[in-house]
Amino acid sequence: MSSTIALNREAKHEYFIEERFEAGIALEGWEVKSLRAGRLNLKDSYVVVKQGELWLLGAHISPLTTASTHIHPDPTRTRKLLMHRLEINRLIGAIERKGYTVVPLAMYWKTGRAKIEIALVKGKQAHDKRASIKEREWQRDKARILKGGAREL
Repeated sequence: MSSTIALNREAKHEYFIEERFEAGIALEGWEVKSLRAGRLNLKDSYVVVKQGELWLLGAHISPLTTASTHIHPDPTRTRKLLMHRLEINRLIGAIERKGYTVVPLAMYWKTGRAKIEIALVKGKQAHDKRASIKEREWQRDKARILKGGAREL
């Protein structure tokens, strides 16, 4: 069984990933149950700074139909990220001074707790994205040629 809950595959295509961090996340009970069922989408999510704290916006956790009836779950609510103060200050400095953005890359289980991998990123231009696609296709073709031997040449 994999400990990965969800990946944000689009982030590698849209951004240059500079540095990765691991953060905890404050969740409600119904959210944990939904995560165990793998009902998470990180595609349009991002991290913002409010009053010196990091918050995850746009992550969609679909509520289970078996969740308790006395609560009204909000699938896209803002969730607080839990990190050490020095790491938070480092991220805030990079965001404010150097123009970086923070996006989530993956969410996974670590010793029974949900952790989220966030990254300090810079946006790619259109020509950078084309170069990434070209490089990826070349690596795929190269592996295909090496696997098939010289008969394809």
